[in-house]
Parts: sequence; C-alpha cells; structure tokens
Amino acid sequence: MGTHVIKMPDIGEGIAEVELSVWYVKVGDLVVEDQVLADVMTDKAMVDIPSPVHGKVISLGGEPGEVMAVGSILISIEVEGAGNTKESALSSVVEEAEAEAAPVPAPKVEAKAPAIESKPATKPVVAQAPVARDADERPLASPAVRKHALDAGIQLRLVQGSGPAGRILHEDLEAYLLQGPAKSSAASNPYAERNDEQQIPVIGMRRKIAQRMQDATRRAAHFSYVEEIDVTALDELRVHLNEKHGATRGKLTLLPFLVRAMVVALRDFPQINARYDDEAQIITRLGAVHVGVATQSDIGLMVPVVRHAESRSLWGNAEEITRLAAAARNGKASRDELSGSTITLTSLGALGGIVSTPVLNLPEVAIVGVNRIVERPMVIKGQIVIRKMMNLSSSFDHRVVDGMDAAQFIQAIRGLLEQPASLFLE
Repeated sequence: MGTHVIKMPDIGEGIAEVELSVWYVKVGDLVVEDQVLADVMTDKAMVDIPSPVHGKVISLGGEPGEVMAVGSILISIEVEGAGNTKESALSSVVEEAEAEAAPVPAPKVEAKAPAIESKPATKPVVAQAPVARDADERPLASPAVRKHALDAGIQLRLVQGSGPAGRILHEDLEAYLLQGPAKSSAASNPYAERNDEQQIPVIGMRRKIAQRMQDATRRAAHFSYVEEIDVTALDELRVHLNEKHGATRGKLTLLPFLVRAMVVALRDFPQINARYDDEAQIITRLGAVHVGVATQSDIGLMVPVVRHAESRSLWGNAEEITRLAAAARNGKASRDELSGSTITLTSLGALGGIVSTPVLNLPEVAIVGVNRIVERPMVIKGQIVIRKMMNLSSSFDHRVVDGMDAAQFIQAIRGLLEQPASLFLE
C-alpha cells in the first residue's frame, strides 16, 4: 500500500491562496476516481476538487473556512501500489510542501458557481427532529435536493440542514423521513415555545459576498438616485413581440430592453461605463459594455456577465441573459462568465418593492436597480388614466460620478423606455 498526496492545485489567474469551503469526505471514507472530494472558493467562483485515484482517505489538510496556500497538502489517500510518495516519508513531504507552497500538477478541476451536494458513500443517516421556519423562508438546497423533496412530499422549511451554512443535503431528507413529521412539536403546534439556537459559520460563497459588500460600502462613496418610469408602451411592445416572434426567437422579459436602454444611454455618458482603481487612482472608461446581471442562487448572489451587450440584438441579449442565469443557478458558470463586468443590472423581479439601495459591484462605478411594475392612476393631459409604473433605484460611486451626470443618465434611460421605438433608432 502507498500514499497519494493531493496538494491544493494552482487554479490560475495568479491566485496564491483559496478558501476550503466544504469537505464531501472524511477520514476513513473509501473514494473512487473522479469523486468530488472538496470545494474550494476563489475570489470569483467555487471549484470542485475531484480525486485522481481510488483509495481510502487517511488525512485531511484543513477545516472548512480555512484559507490554504496553493501547493499545501489538501488530502492524503491510501492507495494500492506505491502512490506518489513513500508512506514513511509522508511527514517530511507535508513539511516541505507547507514550507515551499509550490504548485504541482493539479487534479482535474472544473470551475463552477455554487456546488451541488455529493452523497458520501459511507455517511450514516441519523434521524432528526423537524424544524420550523417561516412560511416564506427559502432554505438552502440544490435543485436535485429540491426535486427529491418534491417527489417525497417533504416541505424543505421543516428540514434541518447539515451542510455548509445550513444547506439541506440528500441525507437530511432521509433523516427527516426516518423521524417523521408527526413527532415534531413545532410542526404540530406552531405556537409551541421554542428555545433552540443554530450557529452558522460564515464561510465559502457567503463569506465572499459579505467581504465584497463590506469592501464596497467601505471604499466607495455611494449615493442612490430613484426615478419612476411609465413602462406601459414598453410592456405593450414586449407582449406584441412575444406574440409575433416568441415561438421562433424566444420570449422576451423586461431585462433585455433595460440592457438595450443602458447601452444606448452610455454612449452619451462614458464616465459611467467605467472601473475605478482607487489604489492606483486611475479611472478606466471602456467602450465595451459588459453588463453584470445579478442572479440569486441557492448559495448566494452571483453576477454572470453579458459580454459586449452593445453588439448584441434584443434577442441576442435575452438569450445570453437566460443562458448565464441558468448556468449560475445550476453551478455551471465559469470564472470568466462571473467576472469582467463594467456596469451591473440588478432586479428582484416581482419582489422588487418600491425602492431599493443596491450596493456597487466594485470596481464598477454604477449599478442600475429595477423595482416591480405596478398599475397606478396617473394624470395625463388632465385625464386620470391607469398606467404601468416602475421605479429605477440606482447607485453610483460619487468619487467618480457627479450627481448631475447620474440623474441625466437615468433620465436618458427613462426617455428610451417610455418611447421604446427610440431604443432602435440609430
């Protein structure tokens, strides 16, 4: 028997260290080739670390939440044959690797957004008591787990998650079924007194989101500007185009129209399609419009990027938005697809509220936020009429963008959306 040591791979892009997000195995587990062992988190995405060998796990090199250097020992596996290091010299190999932190040929890695749980082959299922969450609370779970719960008739809000940040795994569903919902006093009596507590480590994607949000509010001088827009004509155009071309070109939502309006308006406001390097004190204005589209996934907020939105048609942008959003939610978005935006569009859809104060996606200097559409009585030419109204709640970096420029930029978008034919005039 020998020992195969897997070191933290060099993921590229000059990354010297990554955060160990979650283990899918433990000491003593038997693993097979290509089985996912762990997820690690870079600044941009989650990355799978699969096993290149069959064997038995004999040691783990870190704990979830720990930041590890590229080249440090990640995991050691007992294998048939000699392995890639002599067992008697394992301790010296570990010391040398930790001292040198030298990148080595890495196992195959696949960049992705949030990870989808892999069921450990030997993990025992322990019965658990159901928990009670608010009816509108959405617990963390992968699409596969949600389908499993739906097929089994399980309400996810009643299941205790044992994964990172309380994520519900397949094993948690099995444990819930073993216990049965009838044995839960909280489930049977919603007024029962509760004294339970749950501590959730802030690691992985949630830590990255927290760090980026805190960094953005600390470094940038945020200010927000809100404007209401009459989107009655725009929505009529959208419905008409869907009826005429939806079957062949795909259905249009409001987002590709907003992207088009941003692209056209930015021609007159190049200072807003920019990045600010506050350490070098350099503003870079970009001709290309790479629109980040904030997308909610089970693991947190992702921002896939529609590249060169200025060169795409209305349906081209719509198709790319749909593709990227699905990739982010399903954990298939690459690091390249999650970086490089020049301005961000964020929307909460039907939950968009009346006003929001979006946080900048540094180093960008502007983010356009969309609130929900509501029907309201409006006075037009002395007559009260019902119109579809929507607010844009947008934020800017006051170090780079003056208030007047921000207001005029949003007013330009307003004019384009209220007279949607102007979106396509050159």
